Amino acid sequence: MKRSRVAAIAVVFTMSASLLSACNLGSDKTDKDEKMTLKVMYYDERGFYQQYGMLFSAVYPNIDIQVVSTDSIKYEEGKDMQKAQEDFIAEQKPDILMLEPTLLKKMAEEGKLYDLDALMKKDKYDLEGIVPGIVDYMKTLGGGKLYGLTPNFYSQAIYYNKDLFKNHGVPFPEDKMTWEQVLQLAQRFPTTGTDKDRVYGMKVGYQTDLYNLGMMIGSSEGLTFFNPSTKQLTLNTDSWKKAFETADKAIKSGALYSEDPNRPNSGSTYEDYLLQDPFIGGKVAMLIEGNYMMDQLKEKDKRLKDKGVQNWDLVTMPVNPQAPDETTSMSLYQIMAIDAKSPNAEAAWKFLSYVTGDEFARVTSKSMMGGGFPIRTKYLGNDDGAHHMEAFYSLKPVENPQYANYDKLPQQFWMNFNGIQQQTMQAAKDGKKTVAELLDELQAKGQQMLTEAYAKEKGAKPSASPEGEASGSGASGGATAVEAGSAAASPAK
Repeated sequence: MKRSRVAAIAVVFTMSASLLSACNLGSDKTDKDEKMTLKVMYYDERGFYQQYGMLFSAVYPNIDIQVVSTDSIKYEEGKDMQKAQEDFIAEQKPDILMLEPTLLKKMAEEGKLYDLDALMKKDKYDLEGIVPGIVDYMKTLGGGKLYGLTPNFYSQAIYYNKDLFKNHGVPFPEDKMTWEQVLQLAQRFPTTGTDKDRVYGMKVGYQTDLYNLGMMIGSSEGLTFFNPSTKQLTLNTDSWKKAFETADKAIKSGALYSEDPNRPNSGSTYEDYLLQDPFIGGKVAMLIEGNYMMDQLKEKDKRLKDKGVQNWDLVTMPVNPQAPDETTSMSLYQIMAIDAKSPNAEAAWKFLSYVTGDEFARVTSKSMMGGGFPIRTKYLGNDDGAHHMEAFYSLKPVENPQYANYDKLPQQFWMNFNGIQQQTMQAAKDGKKTVAELLDELQAKGQQMLTEAYAKEKGAKPSASPEGEASGSGASGGATAVEAGSAAASPAK
């Protein structure tokens, strides 16, 4: 059975149960007779009512909701998508805005968002019950003030099979390990045997390739590959080379599991589908995943009690040793804010406070759609304390440096660059070039593409860049995004 079909069935049962529960929710009885209208910015109307609208309308039937769909904001090559969103907001004038972190930060700086502090104090809104790191992150985006909240967050952790670790004499992973430490643990598992009967130390993603694993390691350590002030790539710094060398060593060790896209499905039952997952089937000692895997493991326990993984737990994602309390693996996609000029701020706050409040979290926590978690800590330990659920939220979320200056890069650059990086990195897999040589080559090719993309944006013919500027071969390494960015301006040596 495909995941999408499983999710669709879950949604049907979720919404049926949730609507029944909503009828019994305790809520503020005042203002129930006052008719209000609220315009909400969301992907589409059907999705909004499935996730939020039906529950909210059951509690506040006097508030009429109009969904203004962002589906009309179409992606086009070279189009400034952030500006397109701002234009959409200016035209449609929604009361509730749905924003990504970068746009929330920009609109907050421009005074376009409603400060939520006075509203929270008036209603004695329980801010303490929210995951602390999320509140801090929101305030960071708002320059110290709270302009937005989100009903849920997305996070990953490391699942590990305790029995495999015990059987092979490998110590359990711990919270706040570095990527190097985690991958070293993975490499302590044997790499012998056929694919059918051997055990793998770790599964990082669907397919483990050098570029994506290197980027994952580097970004978690605060590295960025682009300096917006100099318009230079910074891929061949010492820090990036170390990150990619760590990835290359782990991949070549044979300890990492990678899906075979051509592997045929074995069996036709849901039980077969569950056991095909290498972690559930007991073939992988560690796995990076979100809470979707917990749902799958619960299904396995119901249907296949004596098969597959029996004894598992969780630890945090690998961290930057320079900032061990932070993570880039925790993300917030549906941040909701109130337009500063909204004529319906009161109704908007009722909606925002409800979908981020205790009651909504209680009703939806058992069946969060889309793999998310409720932001209320009370409802995060949803497996009766059997596992270390804190691994998903004990670290503080920080912006992934790869996306920090995404809006400053020409749109067409990404399509071209993604094409050459896979081709260039293949040479490492073939053993034809070292990681350092590959990053120098990728830096040179990428910088040329970036220079041409900027020139095309301006409608001008690109001028030839000095060789050192294009390759960045003299860039010195750094442990942080700031150092990596500064390195781009160093002259070639």
